[in-house]
Amino acid sequence: MIHHVQVSCPAGGEDEIRRFYGGTLGWAELPKPPLLAARGGCWFEVPGGGELHVGVEADFRPARKAHPAFVVDVDAVAETLTLAGYPVRWADPAEIPGRRRFHTVDAVGNRLEFLTA
Repeated sequence: MIHHVQVSCPAGGEDEIRRFYGGTLGWAELPKPPLLAARGGCWFEVPGGGELHVGVEADFRPARKAHPAFVVDVDAVAETLTLAGYPVRWADPAEIPGRRRFHTVDAVGNRLEFLTA
């Protein structure tokens, strides 16, 4: 089992990140230990298990290829993201037969995948 995955954001990007993961997706923010909190960033509990850590990176560039993938109710999450104005790009069902999935980007442009179990 994976405990957490990490993506990055630019310095000062935490509010945007919180609006996306905490607001749009509704994921609970987790407290960071004090020594790590001083570095900025934020952590979220991923429904169904695990954590997403978002770290501040001085020379930030969004991850366009590398990405975490989260098992979710894809129809509900796709609708939520669409209503919030985020792109939803459904993957070709022939790529992984029997598994519906789509890609989007978070508030700072990191690629994300959401898929069925």
